[in-house]
Amino acid sequence: MPLTVGTAGHIDHGKTALVEALTGKNTDRLPEEHERGISIDLGYAPLELPDGTSLSVVDVPGHERFVRTMVAGASGIDVFLLVIDAGEGARPQTHEHLAILRLLGIERGVVALTKADLVDEETLELARVEAEELVPGAPVVATSARTGAGLDELRAALAEVASRVAKPGADGPARLYVDRSFSLRGIGTVATGTLWSGTIGEGDALRVEPRGRTVRVRSVQVHDRSVERAEAGQRVAVSLPGVERRELRRGDVLVSPGVFRPSFRLDVTLDPLAEIPPRVMLHHGTSETAARVAVAGDRFAQLRLSRPVVAARGDHVVLRAGTTVGGGVVLDPAPPRHADPARFEALERGEVLVHAPVRASELRRVGVEVEGEWAWSPEWLDELRASLDAALEAADPLDPGIPVPSEPWAEAVVPHLGLERRGAKLYRPGSAAGLGERAEAAAAVEAQLGLEPVRVEDAPLARFLEEQGRLVRLGDGYAISPAAYERARAALVDGITLARFRDALGVGRKTAQLYLERFDADGVTRRVGDARVLRRRR
Repeated sequence: MPLTVGTAGHIDHGKTALVEALTGKNTDRLPEEHERGISIDLGYAPLELPDGTSLSVVDVPGHERFVRTMVAGASGIDVFLLVIDAGEGARPQTHEHLAILRLLGIERGVVALTKADLVDEETLELARVEAEELVPGAPVVATSARTGAGLDELRAALAEVASRVAKPGADGPARLYVDRSFSLRGIGTVATGTLWSGTIGEGDALRVEPRGRTVRVRSVQVHDRSVERAEAGQRVAVSLPGVERRELRRGDVLVSPGVFRPSFRLDVTLDPLAEIPPRVMLHHGTSETAARVAVAGDRFAQLRLSRPVVAARGDHVVLRAGTTVGGGVVLDPAPPRHADPARFEALERGEVLVHAPVRASELRRVGVEVEGEWAWSPEWLDELRASLDAALEAADPLDPGIPVPSEPWAEAVVPHLGLERRGAKLYRPGSAAGLGERAEAAAAVEAQLGLEPVRVEDAPLARFLEEQGRLVRLGDGYAISPAAYERARAALVDGITLARFRDALGVGRKTAQLYLERFDADGVTRRVGDARVLRRRR
């Protein structure tokens, strides 16, 4: 069963050196990491254990300035490898990293006492006792990356702990939080991350959230090895053709279409380490988002986010405000706008409360039977109506419609909104396009129209007037009168050249070219060499 192990610990306690000794790979890939001798970003390596277990190792930086990077790396791991310098013992980042692991629900792991060859037996024993008190129940192994001492024992301890970890989500929908994206010649953009649940294979269609873009997987690799299908718990690299590198960043998530949706609110249980201020940074998956905390009772809060996140019930979050102040577990990933203690308590009891649309199949998996493909609350429908009504109020009178929501639930929800659907847009019943306050501007434009093209800066107005038969658009932002269009069309003869057409119409070369391009677009003519041939009788 594939699992991911993540390092944790204070700076200079030897995490990267230990990972290299275990795997043969130096996870510091950036030039500045080698220059400064410290880890700055996340590093990755595969680790094969004696019992055949394959682990993906995520190596995190230990400096206090990079704790948020550590949180991004620790999210989604299954087993921790807490590294403590045998000579120094636990230090500030040892404690903060350990607190973060607990907040993320990562309960199983191994403690490695590093640089054991540099201390005497008494000091090593004191370090062991301290580690056992710090992490009760976790195996503690003395190691030396320089001499190799203790590495076999450490591998055996990791294998034993890994054998007791149940990896959930293998049969669920795919969810991969992106921690790195880059471009490769001949391959395109590649996104990497730990696959939290489900599987990903060649040809799969996925959604990039919260960007709302559909992508297709060209190929999949696990630690530089091509695979037909990657499984939950593995470090995965996904090739995404047609996607620019700038269109993916750390914090984005690749998910199965129609299952997860971005949300600006989360209902969570609270697990404070200190007093939680009203404004914090929320860490979830590999994302970091400013949040306002609306406390409800002693144990719950609603987090209102500056940017949407893609979460699921049961996910763990970490809250930081300069330092780690606490965390929580998601009770509702898409709640209503109010923080209701009674609602929190019902959710904590395991009751299924639906606000935003949920697939009926997801509800049936937890024993709730509903009709149709989707379920939602009346309050959510009212919220949606209000937001759409505001958008309709602000719509251009020339086209008083708004796009149909591009959400998987749209087909099921739209019939309940009381709006008219016309193609890909929604309108208030009976609404029609009109000039409104643009009537004077329209009259002014029409007054200028003639044979010579007139520049019209208001493109929506030009489109509307053309649809009304009151002008004809030429080129990029120009217009003529319908009468001028017919006069120019009457001047066409089969095989006419640009020069002959210009002279027949009595206009300049540029204007004649604009007319002929419009005739080509309308199917009146087609270009053959330097001449225009009539496509049909006039």
